Amino acid sequence: MFERISRSWDLVKASAGVLRSDKELLVFPLISSICCIIVAASFFVPAAFGGLFEGAGRHHLSPLAYVLIFTFYVVQYFIIIFFNSALIGAALIRLDGGDPTVADGFRIALSKLPTILGYAVIAATVGVALQALRERAGFIGRFVVGLIGLAWTVATFLVVPVLVSQDVGPIDAVKRSAELLKKTWGENLIGNGGVGMVFGLALVLLGVVGGGLVLLAASNGAVTLAITLGVALVVAFLMLALIHAALQGVYAAALYRYATAGDSNNGFDKSTLVGAFKVNA
Repeated sequence: MFERISRSWDLVKASAGVLRSDKELLVFPLISSICCIIVAASFFVPAAFGGLFEGAGRHHLSPLAYVLIFTFYVVQYFIIIFFNSALIGAALIRLDGGDPTVADGFRIALSKLPTILGYAVIAATVGVALQALRERAGFIGRFVVGLIGLAWTVATFLVVPVLVSQDVGPIDAVKRSAELLKKTWGENLIGNGGVGMVFGLALVLLGVVGGGLVLLAASNGAVTLAITLGVALVVAFLMLALIHAALQGVYAAALYRYATAGDSNNGFDKSTLVGAFKVNA
């Protein structure tokens, strides 16, 4: 357990090294988050006021609600995949020894628009299907659906690097992603979970310490200080979330590069990548 935590920390440090070289990579998750918030508000605020989801907790969703959810999923997935493609495309340039710019990332993502849209439709279809199954299942059924969703997430972990690097369609990209994971790491993928664990602990620590300081300032009547600390805490949470998203993109790019080329190139130590996963015989 401690060895896995150590390897996860090594991967975070290695990813951070790449991110330090190209801090502009943070632009992609930032814009993606803003766009997703705008899209979510534009979909669900009118739907909520229109009563489309009334009784959703007691009854099954209406067909119109499912159409709305599917459309929302397609748009949201398209945004997320587009900006992830830009981020990973730029990261791959860095891992190949280049010096990427934000424009390079957008250029790569724009060149893959049809494929990105196709994969967004596939991801939305899976998402709505899982949502429908979860709604109709009991406790055990929801657990099984959750496992299916987890398997889908793992199987598609390298889809975006495949889309960026290869001239393939979305279905072939999903197949290729699953093949790469099965061939090299199988079910023993822990790196992404390790990165998430590190940032999860950081968020918890930040929440406990920062929240405690805010409450302490408020309890002592220092309203201005409490507000200032609260704003700083929110900004810190947002920055950690952006860094986490960017690191995940860099990590996915490096894993794809290692899986296809056998080396990790600039910024990553090969033995660290190999040690993070147990290769299946």
